[in-house]
Amino acid sequence: MKKVAPTNGRVLISGESGTGKELIAYAIHSHSQRAGGPFVKVNCAAIPENLIESELFGHEKGSFTGAVASKRGKFECADKGTLFLDEIGDMDMNTQTKVLRAIQEGEFERVGGVKTIRVDVRIIAATHQDLLGMIDEAKFRQDLYYRSTWFPS
Repeated sequence: MKKVAPTNGRVLISGESGTGKELIAYAIHSHSQRAGGPFVKVNCAAIPENLIESELFGHEKGSFTGAVASKRGKFECADKGTLFLDEIGDMDMNTQTKVLRAIQEGEFERVGGVKTIRVDVRIIAATHQDLLGMIDEAKFRQDLYYRSTWFPS
C-alpha cells in the first residue's frame, strides 16, 4: 500500500470475501493525492446486469422505462477521486468493454446520451475470483485485467 498509494496508478486487490479488500482500497485512497476527492464504491456483483451500465455511467431522462430524470453515474461522481469497483470479476463482458474504454480514454457517454463526459478517476478494483483463469476461459477481458493492475516502474 505504501508504494501504490502516492502514485496515480490503478490497483487490483484480490482475496477471499470478507478479507478487507474495501478497507485496503479506502486506505490507498486516503493516503493518495486524491484523498480530498470522493471515494465512490460500486459492488459489481450486487447490481443486475441490465442496470450496471446505468449505475456506472448514468443515464438521460427517458432513455429507458423508469428513467424519469437524468442521473449521474459512479464514474462521474468519482471525478477527481477514486472509483472502487468491488467484485469486478462478476461484471459481464459487455460492461467490461465499456469500463475498459472509460478507463483508457477517461470519457464515456451516459445511457441514452450523446454528450461525451470526461472524467479524471483513479480506479481501484477488487475480486475474489481467479481473473487469470477467467481470461483463459474467455470470461474476463485480458486488456481490462492489465488496465486494472499496477506495475511498479
